Amino acid sequence: MMIPELPGYLTELGGADYKGLIISLFTATALLSRPFSGKLTDTIGRVPVMAFGSLVCFVCGFLYPIFHTVGGFLLLRLLHGFSTGFKPTATSAYVADIVPLNRLGEAMGLLGMSGTLGSSIGPAIGGAMANHFSRNIMFYTSSGMALLSIGILLGMKETLADRQPFRLKLLKVSWQDVYEPKVLAPSIVYFLFCFCYGAILTITPDLSNHLGIRNPGLFFTFSTLASLLTRFTAGRISDRHGRVRVMLVGLPIMAFSMLVIGLANTPVFLFVGSVVYGIGLGICSPTVQAWTIDLAPENTRGRALATMYIALEAGIGLGALLSAWLYDNNPNKFGLAFYTMGIITLFGWFYLKALGRKKAI
Repeated sequence: MMIPELPGYLTELGGADYKGLIISLFTATALLSRPFSGKLTDTIGRVPVMAFGSLVCFVCGFLYPIFHTVGGFLLLRLLHGFSTGFKPTATSAYVADIVPLNRLGEAMGLLGMSGTLGSSIGPAIGGAMANHFSRNIMFYTSSGMALLSIGILLGMKETLADRQPFRLKLLKVSWQDVYEPKVLAPSIVYFLFCFCYGAILTITPDLSNHLGIRNPGLFFTFSTLASLLTRFTAGRISDRHGRVRVMLVGLPIMAFSMLVIGLANTPVFLFVGSVVYGIGLGICSPTVQAWTIDLAPENTRGRALATMYIALEAGIGLGALLSAWLYDNNPNKFGLAFYTMGIITLFGWFYLKALGRKKAI
């Protein structure tokens, strides 16, 4: 809901040169918290970890209007990242617990569709609230949505059979809690194509404003609606024909979307790029998540998902920093930033082709 408005908000605070940190700081704490969320998901249960992530969102939404300095805002982005560090790990594990393996891709597609629907509606509503009321109203509404999710979680049945009570000792993690080697391949691919996502989150609001689009959230509405229409189908196809074959189709589409967005010189052109990006994301995201769960040992599913999400956060964070550095608040450099993200995504395609030559998939 709030992401498209944050670059403008930070600029008003005097922090235009720190736009790359909006996403990278968020993803830094998300990345650092993944080992803990993975271990806790496999010990205290899926539902408590999901609830903690929602609670962080609830609290942070109320704090944004209080922090009126660049440093305070960036500190809050750092804290807000714990929400993403915890909730998606436990949510994916929960879904994997309750669906049959032969329909896992379809399930991941449905899970992605629900998140995509929120991502489609949220930015547009947030932008409208900021334009017609105030950003503070937008922040408070975001907190309200998080509170609703906590209410839903309170009514959900735990799926982890052998639960342990929380104790501080569980917060001690080792390298084994951070990395699941069996999911290295999907994690590498996820890392590479998430550079695109980092750029999208960081500099498309500026590109939208440069092209005269008053509500930058509309870009995300178009992309997420396109993603919504493809996720379920892509998940089902990957169940039948294999994860890697579907990824080999999705990655070039994502790379091509970066070319379209980089060339965009009108709002319509930009929205076309947004739709192409959404299609590519809708194909790749549920497929790589299902592929990860395919390879994950059942008793360490949380750790495997944490490994995958660490790759996601690293890709988004580095993509945000790199795209902001290449863009440098210069509209003439939008193309350079997006083309670079597209090339990095294609590295994932070449990696899969090389993997296929070594091993039949």
